[in-house]
Amino acid sequence: MDEEAPLVGDKLVEIPKKNHARDVHILSSAFLLVFLAYGAVQNLESTLNTEEDLGTTSLGILYVSFTFFSLVASMVVRGLGSKNALVLGTTGYWLFLAANLKPSWYTMVPASVYLGFSASIIWVGQGTYLTSTARSHARDYKLHEGTVIGKFNGEFWGLFASHQFIGNLISLALLSAGTDGSTSGTTLLYVVFLCSMTLGTILMCFLTKKTDEGESRQPDSSVSFYSNLVSLSKSVINPLFDVRMLLVIPLIAYSGLQQAFVWAEFTKDIVTPALGESGVGGAMAVYGAFDAICSLAAGRLTSGPKSITLIVSGGASIQAIVFLWLLLAYRLTSGVLGIMYPLLMAAILGIGDGVFNTQLSALLGILFKHDMEGAFAQLKVWQSASIAVVFFLSPYISLKAMLVIMLAALCISYAGFLVLTLKVEKAFSSSSS
Repeated sequence: MDEEAPLVGDKLVEIPKKNHARDVHILSSAFLLVFLAYGAVQNLESTLNTEEDLGTTSLGILYVSFTFFSLVASMVVRGLGSKNALVLGTTGYWLFLAANLKPSWYTMVPASVYLGFSASIIWVGQGTYLTSTARSHARDYKLHEGTVIGKFNGEFWGLFASHQFIGNLISLALLSAGTDGSTSGTTLLYVVFLCSMTLGTILMCFLTKKTDEGESRQPDSSVSFYSNLVSLSKSVINPLFDVRMLLVIPLIAYSGLQQAFVWAEFTKDIVTPALGESGVGGAMAVYGAFDAICSLAAGRLTSGPKSITLIVSGGASIQAIVFLWLLLAYRLTSGVLGIMYPLLMAAILGIGDGVFNTQLSALLGILFKHDMEGAFAQLKVWQSASIAVVFFLSPYISLKAMLVIMLAALCISYAGFLVLTLKVEKAFSSSSS
């Protein structure tokens, strides 16, 4: 609630409005510092930790843990408050990166499980905090809420997406400095990334605590364990009785599938044969750059359900073109075209990822105002579950089979999304008339 303006003499003194954009700048920069490190290390897991598939298995365990803990993340975020959840969430990424300094089953598996918990609360906290900040900004400055939510999501996801570009360039520079068979370059890379994560955690501490609707409510010590269980079951199950959530879940799951496809299949089966292992960092840098540019542009173009429908349609269409190209026409070639084709595909896939990240966050923020924690928990449950499926299936399935799955998932999810937009437009038009 806003404080009442104090009276000085007979005059009403207006309290200066809070600079909510400052919190968006801090949040975006902190996530960039944390994830430029984590994203680059995740891309290297299957390359550096190859003994008994330790790297790939660790990522699979991570996303299974992420899926499970996302079921309880909304309750944790409500109890801690979104700011505290964000700060605590960074510790899992720090521990996972530190475990890579001495990779073994005894270090990587526990770190992966804990990172699953940390990731669940940091992402539910991020969605809750960012949407609450946008609402406060729109209310204080009397702006259109949907436009502000879109703009703030565009800034966050634009800066966040650039972590792939910056992190992969850093890893490319530091790893290329090491000699063959030496781990000195890898150790230096991890130390630099740990410093980056530490700075991101410190920066997160400067966020303003939110007390708006949808934010955390302090837990009552008199509340029984049974009441907490009932509250948890409601936050997990209740959204599934909402037709709007059921219609958007397929698109959420697809957004996770397309990310995992890039990390697990595209880099292995398309980029590496054409550009070599050393070219993976460059291709992912292109992917991250276009992801960032598209996120910024899509966020600024978002104003409500109609704009979201148009933007998602564009992102889905261009990704479908890439999948059909790979399935029906793509052949490994030499020369300039052999280099340009994978980079072009990386750019298009990055554009699609930027679309889905910004528009899904904006859509959930607009549709589920009264249970933001529950809505963003569902986002991470279905995203992480689909990512885990791809990591576990990747060693046993061919590229063509994966492309067929991606196209089928895209068609089903887009159909559900179109039905959702029709329902939302009817609701908006009836409320306005």
